Amino acid sequence: MNFAHRLGAIGLAFLLAFSIGAASAQKAPKRSITKIAGDVYRFQNNFHFSVFYVTEEGVLVTDPINADAAKWLKAEIAKRFNKPIKYLVYSHDHQDHSSGGEVFADTATIVGHENTRAAMIGEKRPTPPPTLTFSDGMTIHLGGRDIELVYVGRGHSDNSIVIRFPRERVLFAVDFVSVRRLPYMTLSDSYIPDLIDQLRMVENMDFDILAPGHGGLGKPSDVSDHRQYVEDLYDAVLAGVRAGKSLDQLKADIKLPRYAGWSQYDAWLPLNIEGMYARIALQRRATQ
Repeated sequence: MNFAHRLGAIGLAFLLAFSIGAASAQKAPKRSITKIAGDVYRFQNNFHFSVFYVTEEGVLVTDPINADAAKWLKAEIAKRFNKPIKYLVYSHDHQDHSSGGEVFADTATIVGHENTRAAMIGEKRPTPPPTLTFSDGMTIHLGGRDIELVYVGRGHSDNSIVIRFPRERVLFAVDFVSVRRLPYMTLSDSYIPDLIDQLRMVENMDFDILAPGHGGLGKPSDVSDHRQYVEDLYDAVLAGVRAGKSLDQLKADIKLPRYAGWSQYDAWLPLNIEGMYARIALQRRATQ
């Protein structure tokens, strides 16, 4: 093959690779709306989930996820239900859940914990912060229904709330609990052992259906199971640290076989150990 032919082949290969990459980048996100119970619906955008509540007076939506997802959801709600969006509630400030709030700001009152507002203003986010805030809890009355917002303390962030729909007995809880899945990677932005207290608080709430921000739906016992995992991880790492083991030794020694059937066990257990190790180290330095 002469130089010109080789150059042409290289160019064709590059063009093909670019075309495949562009097609992949343009792949449509996975989006859906499903009914959980009664008038509570679940919105999926790839690996993120939020919920919304339809009443005669209007609709309450939760985490917008991002602007494109929020635009899609807003259009679908208008098409399917023909109701105005009255409230937008942030579960917490993290950008992969709260981004896109501006899409609903034309009709919705934006609600969240006071620490959520402080974090979003402090970081000068383009997404509008809550304009209606609370410290411990509040109840929104909409269309003859009550929606309960409860601050669950420090754990995953310092501003996480849960949203309870008493009529449907559904609880929306984001990032600090999942159903038969390990916590995300290195437990980023988590407070330890506060996270365990956060989960215990939710265990004592009255609901039948758990709707997490990632993964499948669950039930109250899934909160207990998730709390037990975090406790077992914490105890194992703390015992290893006290025994003078290095992080590499802990990763080699800690197996927690009770949870081997959970999603992301192989991929995330070493990362969970790493994150717990770092947080225990911070905790020990703070008390010295």
